[in-house]
Amino acid sequence: MTSDPARFDFEIPARPEYLSLVRSLVVEAAEMDSTLSRERIEDFKVAVSEATTNAIEAHARACRDDSIHIRCTLTDDRLEFHITDRGFGFYPDQIQVLPEPDDPSRLNFERGLGIYLMRVLSDDVEIQSGPDGTEVSLSIHLASNNSDG
Repeated sequence: MTSDPARFDFEIPARPEYLSLVRSLVVEAAEMDSTLSRERIEDFKVAVSEATTNAIEAHARACRDDSIHIRCTLTDDRLEFHITDRGFGFYPDQIQVLPEPDDPSRLNFERGLGIYLMRVLSDDVEIQSGPDGTEVSLSIHLASNNSDG
């Protein structure tokens, strides 16, 4: 790779059938770095998929027909995905804390693991949300910074 970042911006309709396209793009971008293991790529694919699913659902709740904007940036040391929706937004600090996934009481909750998975499966997660939408930024470290390998 070069020191110049590769950046790709694209938009998808806010519909679940486009998730497979986003997943494919994550894999293609991640495979540009030969140090990432298949498991690491699959983990990041799940994280980006969760963020995209949340964006799709935010548009549905807000009755928005706008597209979801996705930016992929690949540098020598990191792969980033930014998923931006135009839903109503939310307060990330006020998300209900759920039991750990291996806690038996977790079975009482059907949903709510998306942000948890994003945080566990990405190296860096930032969520900026307001009344006009949400941007979720996810990244993983590459090359010599990738100790999870």
